[in-house]
Amino acid sequence: MARDVNVVLRKCRQLKQRQQQQQQQQRQQQPSKAAPLLLPATASSSITTTTATTTTTTPLSQEIVAVSELSCPQVLEGIEAIAVHVAQQILVHQHKGGFVLEIPSRAASNQVYVPEWDRIVLGSKRMTRHFTNVKECRKTAITMRVLELLHAVLSKRIHITKRDLFYTDVKLFVDQSESDPILDDVATMIGCTRSNLHVVASDKGLVVGRVTFVEDGDWIDCTRMGVGGKAIPPYIDKITQINSVGAEFILLVEKEAAYMRLAEDRFYHKYPCIIITAKGQPDVATRLFLSRLKHELQIPVLGLVDSDPYGLKILSVYMSGSKNMSYDSASLTTPDIYWLGLRPSDLDKYQLPDQCRLPMTEFDIKTGKELLQEDFIVSNHPQWIPELELMVKTKKKAEIQALSSFGFQYITETYLPQKLKDGDWI
Repeated sequence: MARDVNVVLRKCRQLKQRQQQQQQQQRQQQPSKAAPLLLPATASSSITTTTATTTTTTPLSQEIVAVSELSCPQVLEGIEAIAVHVAQQILVHQHKGGFVLEIPSRAASNQVYVPEWDRIVLGSKRMTRHFTNVKECRKTAITMRVLELLHAVLSKRIHITKRDLFYTDVKLFVDQSESDPILDDVATMIGCTRSNLHVVASDKGLVVGRVTFVEDGDWIDCTRMGVGGKAIPPYIDKITQINSVGAEFILLVEKEAAYMRLAEDRFYHKYPCIIITAKGQPDVATRLFLSRLKHELQIPVLGLVDSDPYGLKILSVYMSGSKNMSYDSASLTTPDIYWLGLRPSDLDKYQLPDQCRLPMTEFDIKTGKELLQEDFIVSNHPQWIPELELMVKTKKKAEIQALSSFGFQYITETYLPQKLKDGDWI
């Protein structure tokens, strides 16, 4: 066992060195970026756009909308700038006694994948909301009400949940699906990250293993947080002083069941690592936390997901971002994640029983074929293509828990140790 662990440690350190060398080469090849350009903004001049540049000297022609971390006073100034601009429009009767809000469009047609950055970004198209337009007046009113509530929250320097926000004006919002998307609109209008608005989702992600940090003044050691580990707080801005306790890699796990097996078996003691899960589709807090861990600790991230198209889609959200929040992809993405398992080739390699291999539905196969055409995979992760082709060809998928058919602790005692020892990640 000790010999196997030493092999794993050596391979992880080699991977870390290779990543650092690649990053250094990319910085040397990347030409200096043009100074950020300010797009004309109705509300605030905080919204910045940059011209994406390739590794050659030819810049991409399309401008993008990007946000940045802003302090609480800066966000308040942005909200107040919107209010002033609205008041000016009303006073001069610019729009028949009403007003117009100009907002960066988050439509699918305005989402751009930039291979050089390996992430999805928001294009420069904009849309307007007219208060005097019958079809748009309600959504405009909701936007202004959300701005008012956010100003109150930020003035008090507190955080609230999205559900709290909804219940402040149920009569106007009617459903939470009406108020939630407005938060992203407001973030793009002001030019801040969504977390800067101090509206968060409930706890979802979990972390356990060799990492310590300070959370709002409290020192947290994730090796001493019990079997289940520590909930990743929605207030990522309150986390400071992140330190590794000898961790050599981060193990990103799709399913909570697999995470709990790893946590209960104290896998991070045998193989020094940090284990994270978002229990399926990743939330903003977990994506932010993973990005910070990777940036501050500079250790590799290995992904453990189901062998199906949705497992890869989840991995892609961590790596290249989601279309809903493409405006904040710079802080939410962790591009260089390695796919450790469960891969389609593992089903035969580890002789997974036929009864544990589930037939793919027509929709699964369609999704798999679409992934094969994704720029994210074709441009930057071509090594995934043979695995996807095998999945689509065999029309079989499998969950991580299928490994339990060999024994409840097979994943921690055989599968992962062997994968890590072989350096079997892509």
